[in-house]
Amino acid sequence: MQHPVRISLRGGGGGADALAARAVIRAALWQEGVALVAGVDEVCVGAWAGPVIAAAVILPRNTSLSGLNDSKLLSAKRRAMLFDAIREHAVAIGVGRVEVSEIDLLNVYWAAMLARQRAVEALVRAPVHVLVDGKRRITGVRLPQTPIVEGDRLHPSISASSIIAKVTRDRLMEELGAVYPGYGFEHHKGYGTLAHLTALAQLGPLAIHRHSYLPVIAAEHRQPDFFPMQGKEKNTGK
Repeated sequence: MQHPVRISLRGGGGGADALAARAVIRAALWQEGVALVAGVDEVCVGAWAGPVIAAAVILPRNTSLSGLNDSKLLSAKRRAMLFDAIREHAVAIGVGRVEVSEIDLLNVYWAAMLARQRAVEALVRAPVHVLVDGKRRITGVRLPQTPIVEGDRLHPSISASSIIAKVTRDRLMEELGAVYPGYGFEHHKGYGTLAHLTALAQLGPLAIHRHSYLPVIAAEHRQPDFFPMQGKEKNTGK
């Protein structure tokens, strides 16, 4: 029976410390004879619209991919290049998606947990061990797991999953931007920007908005106090 590998790491950023942390993780897993390791991460927990997307990625034991990092720290161009490279070299990739109706029903914490579970279940090869970004194991996944704080910076497979999830969702939101012109999804990707807030105030929420989120609730119920810019425009007669 495979037992969990216990790894305790906290924060760490980049440079020599990050390289050392990666080496510790790899050594601990290889010592246990673990080859099929999946990294798991999700994106867009804080967005006001669109699904939560998670990815699980199994990379070859001696992966030669360079430049892997937390997707938020990479440019869109670099993420796209790495997305293609990961798809070419990965042993397996799984993507989990949780729709806005499920997010509103479950709350976003459990929606993110479910997206992670679905990502692992979507892998065509079952991993022997799962590395999870953050502090908590994935509920519903009965595999040895190691949560790693800032794992998307510390371990290549988690970095890869962060990139796969981010690019997958960004492309989806760009498509929705074409379907729903005026909301700017192709630019802000559903996150809480001033442009998104203004569009909500002027156009109202869509079915793809998360209706349990305060800005969406305010727009749905036409609460002008939540949109100070709109109130100013009315007061000045513009």
